[in-house]
Amino acid sequence: MAAGAAAGIARRRLAAPRSEAPDDQRHALGWGEGVARPDHAIVRTSDGAELAIWDLPGDDADSPVVVLPHCWGCSHEIWIPVARRLREQGYRVVLYDQRGHGLSSRGTAPLAIDTLAHDLEAVLEATEVRDVVLAGHSMGGFTVMSLATHRPEVFQERAKAVVLVATAATAAGFGGPASPEFAAKVISSRLTTQALKSRNGHLLVRSSFGAQPVRAHMELTRNTFANCDPKVRGDFVLAFGTMDLLEGIATIDVPTTVMVGTRDTLTVPKKSDQMVATIPGSRLVTLKGKGHMLPLEDPDAVSDEIVRAVKG
Repeated sequence: MAAGAAAGIARRRLAAPRSEAPDDQRHALGWGEGVARPDHAIVRTSDGAELAIWDLPGDDADSPVVVLPHCWGCSHEIWIPVARRLREQGYRVVLYDQRGHGLSSRGTAPLAIDTLAHDLEAVLEATEVRDVVLAGHSMGGFTVMSLATHRPEVFQERAKAVVLVATAATAAGFGGPASPEFAAKVISSRLTTQALKSRNGHLLVRSSFGAQPVRAHMELTRNTFANCDPKVRGDFVLAFGTMDLLEGIATIDVPTTVMVGTRDTLTVPKKSDQMVATIPGSRLVTLKGKGHMLPLEDPDAVSDEIVRAVKG
């Protein structure tokens, strides 16, 4: 999640990256050498939002299905390293841009936590998938847990397992100690967008990463966050400030894995402990030295846990 842009501004954490190495296969961001960007479809919601969806086929009609909601302020591109690994193993992968992000429009519905659930429901219905692994990163995790809370019948009908990656079930303070209102004002300001687009703008998302970030990952995070509508960024922050999904996730009855990096300063490890204590039978996976952007920082570990969830 590009929440580090807000956190970085609020905390003045502008430390230089510790890794300038070019991407290798482990850190590659694209779909693979010579592979074109897949086509996307559009799903229209009842309030007029248009959601861009990438439904990537598996090896055959019976391939396991994984749905990957992404983080706040970014786009489906954050999931590409993981999606590529899953496709290489024959899985069907469904990606989409959350409303107001990437290629998806905002619509007229409030940018609220329950709206995320309704959008995920629309994606599941449009792709006609069942027995899916729902793996959500940061706001994508809010989305999965919101589905369990606000649309439990849909969750029960569609979900086989859940993987919650660097996320939280209660109010997430992405502006650090600042109030949600102040954080939203900063995040939606023109000056923030200008700073992100400046030559050293990638340093504003440095605090989203762990011990040894890759420059290309910070650039991708910075670019997607800077290109997200500032009003969308700010309005979602207000929604996050009052979020409480604990009652809903206590009813989750499918295998659930919670993943967190020890250096995650945005959805801090105690938030993962809270989820594991609430979701019956859930298990915690902690990645030493990693930060908030786990799908970029350690796509092997994330895809391995998703595969484990698929295989049950």
